[in-house]
Amino acid sequence: MNIIITGGTKGIGRAIAEKFAQQGFNLALCARNANDLKACKKALAAAYPNIQVLTKKTDMSKPKQVSAFAAYIKKHWKQIDILVNNAGVFLPGEILKEKEGTLESQINTNLYSAYHLSRAIAPMMVRRKSGYIFNMCSIASKIAYPNGGSYSISKFALYGFSKVLREELKDKGVRVSAILPGATWSASWAGVDLPKKRLMQANDIAEAIWGAWQMSTSAVMEEIILRPQLGDL
Repeated sequence: MNIIITGGTKGIGRAIAEKFAQQGFNLALCARNANDLKACKKALAAAYPNIQVLTKKTDMSKPKQVSAFAAYIKKHWKQIDILVNNAGVFLPGEILKEKEGTLESQINTNLYSAYHLSRAIAPMMVRRKSGYIFNMCSIASKIAYPNGGSYSISKFALYGFSKVLREELKDKGVRVSAILPGATWSASWAGVDLPKKRLMQANDIAEAIWGAWQMSTSAVMEEIILRPQLGDL
């Protein structure tokens, strides 16, 4: 079994990689930092010596690099079982105050990355009438919140993309889920004056995705909303 995870070296992406590696899946990971990729591949290969780990330095906001990542995967694999469109960026701010280009930057990374990679990979699933695409949306895909600005816009758009893709692929044997997590612990929260237990753990999201994958092919969780037990921050 083969899974692609964008932004797979840290946070939620890394937790998903670990979960599926434990289950014997081969991994194809990308990230913008070559050193992070190298370290991640080394650690995963050592922990799970029986799986294949493909990595490629990729800026998912650049369509040509997305295409190159897809071509690299296709060169090695003839079958893709799961695609996790996880790559994303969060730039806080208010629409009227944020820097010029903030919207374009987040749309490029949070929406266009998933759009272009799905267009490159989904046809392989359609031909087999089998596969699963997970799009990492956010609670911000449904609820606008203070200082969300263009980030919320981009996540609303990704949620819409996921809904459209679900409708287009449901009669082709390919399942599609939108994942909408609330506050989840990652390095970006380091230094914040909050107890770590106030946030969800990245592994919680990985477990939810694994559970959706485990369901029979006659069922699909169209969207999965996850929030901290004490509510949003």
